[in-house]
Amino acid sequence: MATDYDTPRTADLEDSEQSLEALKARRADAAADLGDDADPFETELGLPGADLSGEELTVRVLPRQADEFTCTSCYLVHHRSQLHDARRMVCRDCAA
Repeated sequence: MATDYDTPRTADLEDSEQSLEALKARRADAAADLGDDADPFETELGLPGADLSGEELTVRVLPRQADEFTCTSCYLVHHRSQLHDARRMVCRDCAA
């Protein structure tokens, strides 16, 4: 069946105009149903129970190339095509 995405949605106004408190209560109920007391938006970095102290990172770091510059605002290395102000050495992202 084809769906016309240009047509306006006709969902119930009750569903689309819920208060913030109602949405928080629904999220709390959903978390209680899962039996998880932890915040669902918190993420744990790393592997649980994994001892990575003996591991060594092997990353090849290249020096800045002739066609690159280091932005004086964000300190990232960019290609010369991203240079916005040659006097201040600022990239396009920081100048915006």
